[in-house]
Amino acid sequence: MTTLMILIFIIGYVAIAFEHPLNLNKTAPAMLAAVFCWTVYAVNSSDYHEVTHHLREHLGEVAEILFFLIGAMTIVELIDAHHGFRFITDRIKAQNKVGLLWILSLVTFFLSAILDNLTTAIVMISLLRKLVHNENERKFFAGMVIIAANAGGAWSPIGDVTTTMLWIEDRITASAIITSTFIPSLICIIVPLIFLSFSMKGDIEKAKITAHEEEIPKGGMIMLLVGVGALIFVPVFKTITHLPPYMGILLGLGVLWTVSEIIDSKADELLKKKLSPVAALARIDTASILFFLGILLAIGSLQVTGVLTELAKWLDTNIGHQDLIVLAIGVASAVIDNVPLVAASIGMYDLASYPTDHKLWEFMAYCAGTGGSILIIGSAAGVAVMGMERIEFGWYMKKIGLLAALGYFAGAGAYLLQYMLTH
Repeated sequence: MTTLMILIFIIGYVAIAFEHPLNLNKTAPAMLAAVFCWTVYAVNSSDYHEVTHHLREHLGEVAEILFFLIGAMTIVELIDAHHGFRFITDRIKAQNKVGLLWILSLVTFFLSAILDNLTTAIVMISLLRKLVHNENERKFFAGMVIIAANAGGAWSPIGDVTTTMLWIEDRITASAIITSTFIPSLICIIVPLIFLSFSMKGDIEKAKITAHEEEIPKGGMIMLLVGVGALIFVPVFKTITHLPPYMGILLGLGVLWTVSEIIDSKADELLKKKLSPVAALARIDTASILFFLGILLAIGSLQVTGVLTELAKWLDTNIGHQDLIVLAIGVASAVIDNVPLVAASIGMYDLASYPTDHKLWEFMAYCAGTGGSILIIGSAAGVAVMGMERIEFGWYMKKIGLLAALGYFAGAGAYLLQYMLTH
C-alpha cells in the first residue's frame, strides 16, 4: 500500500516540478495525487471510519491555512484595486542605477514581509516598468526583486506561504521568527546588492511617460493604512486571544470590507462594481488555493501511514547533521515547490521532539523561503516575474542565480553564527 502511495505522490510531484515543460498547471496533479493517495489508503484499510477520521483531521488543519490565505489575498486585492500601493511606489524617484537598485530591493524586502512575496513582486515589477525603459537593464532589477521578495517573506509569519504554514501549525511564533531570521534574511539580499553595486554604473534610461494615467480612486490611502494595519494586527490578535490566525485575518477583512463599502458608496455603479470586495474575491488566485489543498492533503496521507516518519529516520541516518538536511531542503526548493517540502518536514518532525521555536523550524523558515531564489522557477515570485518580464531561465541562472546562491548561503551562515552566539 505505502509503496503505491509513494509512487503516486512522486509522479504528482514530478508533474508539479515540470509544470512549464508539460504545460500543465500544477493544481491538477496536486489534486489528483491527494485523491489517489487517500483512495489507496481507504481501499487497503480495514477500518474506513479511521480513514475518514484522519482525513477530516487533516482537512481541518489545511482549512486553517487556506482561509488565512483567502483572507490575506482579498485584503491585498482590495488595496490594489484602490491603487493604495501607489502611495508607496510613486515616491521612488531615484535615477542612479545603484541607488535605485538598493531602494527598490529594500522596499521590496519590507513590503513582502507585510504582504506576501508574490503580490509584492507583481507590484514592484509594475513600478519598474514606469522607472526603467531599457528591457535588458530592467532584468537585473527584476532579478533583485525576486531575491528581495523571497527574503522579505522568510522573516515574517505572514510574508510567505511556508512561513505562514509553520506559524499556523505552531512550529514558530511571530516574535521568535522575526528576531531570529531578520538579520539572515537581510544579509541574503545585501550580499547580491554589494556585488551588483560594483557592476552597475550610471543613470537609468527613463521610461516613456504615457499620455493618459489611470484615474486613482478616492480613499486609496485609507485602504492602504487599514489593510496593512489589518495584516500587521493578525499576530497581535493571535497573541491576545490565542485564536487561530485565520480568525484574525477574517476580522481584518471584515473591517476593510466595511471601510470599502463606506468609501465607495457614492461612486458610480461601474466603478463601484470594480472596487467591490466581491470583485476582489473573484480576482484572487483560486488555482493556488486548490494547489495548496491538494498537495497538503496528499502529504497528510503519507504522514498518517508513517511514510514521513521513516523518511526522517532515513535522512538522520544517511545525512546525519540536521543543519545540512535543512540547507538541502532550501536548495531543493529552487527546483521543487517549497510548499510540499515544508509540509513534508512538518509531518516528518513532531512537536514533542522539536517544540515551538526550535532551531529546526526557524532555520527551515529561512532556507525554504530564500532557497527558491536560486532558480527563477523556484518560487511563485520568480515565476510571476518570469512571465511579466519574459526573463529566460538560462539568463537568470547565469546572471542572478549565483548571486542568489551566495546570498542564500551567507544568510544561512549568519543564522547559524547568530544561533551559536545567542544559545
